[in-house]
Amino acid sequence: MADHHSTANERKRHRHEGPQKHIVSFIFSLVLTVIAFALVASGDMNRDFIYILLVTMAIGQVIIQMAFWMHMKDRGHLYPLIGILAGVFVVFTLVVTALYWVWW
Repeated sequence: MADHHSTANERKRHRHEGPQKHIVSFIFSLVLTVIAFALVASGDMNRDFIYILLVTMAIGQVIIQMAFWMHMKDRGHLYPLIGILAGVFVVFTLVVTALYWVWW
């Protein structure tokens, strides 16, 4: 009889989130995309500032996509997260090395 009843902690862990967070993250992603298009289309600002802002918004997009759509914020995703972070580290190192090599 006790096997059929789950504890409050198990119910909390397996509870479905619902669409609210997905809708909010989707709207936030759309807003970031519209802002990026508007920045590029305006052409009135400094190019370096636009590049920095676009990269910052792209990083924000990646965090939103990974956290809410790929569920990396949930438990049990440690190894994929380590793999992704290791890949980001390798790519960042390669880009810095290539830029250093070109401008040296």
